Amino acid sequence: MRRRLTWQAARLHEVRDETATARSLVFDVPGWPGHVAGQHVDVRLTAEDGYTTQRSYSLAAPADGDRIELTVEAVPDGEVSPYLTEVIEPGDQVEIRGPVGGWFVWRPENEAPVMLVGGGSGVVPLMAMIRARRQAGSRVPFRLLYSLRDQDRRYYAAELRRPEPGLDITYVYTRAAPPGAARPAGRITLADLAEGGWPADFAPDCYVCGSTGFVEAAADLLLTLGHAPERIRTERFGPTGD
Repeated sequence: MRRRLTWQAARLHEVRDETATARSLVFDVPGWPGHVAGQHVDVRLTAEDGYTTQRSYSLAAPADGDRIELTVEAVPDGEVSPYLTEVIEPGDQVEIRGPVGGWFVWRPENEAPVMLVGGGSGVVPLMAMIRARRQAGSRVPFRLLYSLRDQDRRYYAAELRRPEPGLDITYVYTRAAPPGAARPAGRITLADLAEGGWPADFAPDCYVCGSTGFVEAAADLLLTLGHAPERIRTERFGPTGD
C-alpha cells in the first residue's frame, strides 16, 4: 500500500555552496521513511502572518537515515529559492513532504548500463543516482553527459573531479567553453550523445533531466540513435515562478 504523504518538520544541518547562485542543503527529518535516488520532495515555507508557499526539489543524495540533501538554484523573483539560497541558516526549520515519484528512479539492483543526461540543475537527481551507486558499491557502469552554460555553473565540481571507477563524465558547455576544451560551446548534439553515451545495442537505462526544451531535444536524439523508448526516462522542470 502507498504511504500517505504528510508534512514533516525538517531542520537545516549543513549548507554548502555549489555555485554563486546555488547551494546544497542538508536537512535532518526525524522519522524520514527513506527514498530512492531520483525522487523529489515538496518544501513548504510559512510566514509569520500564516502565508504559505511551496516548491518541489529533487533529492541530491541517496537515503541516509533521517538525513536528506537538496541542491537549490536561486530563481530571480522566486518565493522559495531566494530564502533557501540566501537566508536560511543551520538550525532553521522548514516543512518537507515526500518522497514523491516512482518512475524516474534508479535502484542498485538494476544491472543495465546507465546513461545520465543532465541540463543545468537537472543534474541534481542524476547526482543522487551516482551517489547511490557509490554507496551501494555497485559495479554497474555509468556515463554522465552534463550540459551547462559555462564551468562556473557546474554543480558538485570537486566531487565529480575525483576519479571513480565505472563512471565516465562528458561536459557540454552551451555558452562558454573553458580553455582547452575539446568541444566548442553549443547545444547538445547527436554526436555528443553518440560519443559520450552508450550504443543503443547495449540497452542502457537512460535518464534525462532538465528544462522542457532540453529534455525534449535530448530524448529525441536518443531515439534517433536507436535507444528504445521504454528505456528513456525523463524528468523536466519549467517556469513556475521559482
